[in-house]
Amino acid sequence: MTTELDLDLGNGRQLHVYDCGPTGAGDDLVVFWHHGTPALGAPPEPLLPAAAALGIRWVSFDRPGYGGSTRHFGRDVAAIAADTALVADALGLDRFAVLGASGGGPHALACAAATPDRVIGAVSMAGLAPFAAVGLDWFAGMASAGAAELHAACTGPVALAEHLATAAYDPEIFTPADHMALAGIWSWLGDIAGKGMQGSGIDGMVDDDVAYVSPWGFEPALLNVPVLLVHGEQDRIVPVGHSTWLASQVPAAELRVRPQAGHISVLAEGVAAMKWLTRLVAPS
Repeated sequence: MTTELDLDLGNGRQLHVYDCGPTGAGDDLVVFWHHGTPALGAPPEPLLPAAAALGIRWVSFDRPGYGGSTRHFGRDVAAIAADTALVADALGLDRFAVLGASGGGPHALACAAATPDRVIGAVSMAGLAPFAAVGLDWFAGMASAGAAELHAACTGPVALAEHLATAAYDPEIFTPADHMALAGIWSWLGDIAGKGMQGSGIDGMVDDDVAYVSPWGFEPALLNVPVLLVHGEQDRIVPVGHSTWLASQVPAAELRVRPQAGHISVLAEGVAAMKWLTRLVAPS
């Protein structure tokens, strides 16, 4: 069962929070889920049965500008780490793991960078590398529609909003394996993507995209907690080179590349990623 609540941050801001899973004192692991772009922060429904079997408690929230969370104009990627810590404080959570998919990947890494004393491990699935990544051709391998969106983000929020208002959906951003996943268990993603733009429209999406192509507010090379990077080799939205670059920068990062997977189909590795996290808290 998922409990939802609104957390007042002061200064006119609130976060809409989700809390799902066991809540007893003996919980093995709390995992903060960081969602993609666009979406709501609801815990990943297709992974909930396996999470329950593993004793995982999911906590998450709508990023600012989505769903029930107030917009935080001008936020960078690192800003989400502070929001995550505030949610953890409100729920009385000391230590936790973080798992982000797609646009949630950088935000998960931000939490690990900002609060290494609290984050036991971080997983980024199909996540972006920093826009200023030295030696990485950031747009290489991206589908034209996604590249055009992020090129527009480079010119600022106004130009991006104008682009998004007229851009048409291009199914070619997804691989055949992705389309199969979206027609099956991961159809859930389409539902929360649509709901993520209700109410505030494209505000959250605009702020996400601008944050991705702006300075993140932290350096991945300074991460000193265990990090797992999972990527599909056929990904057309975030090319696999992004995780390959991150793996070359993040100390002791583990990289898992799935040769036949794309941006959505790689989420089938979510159960394995959760098991990787549980091993971080397993008795020695």
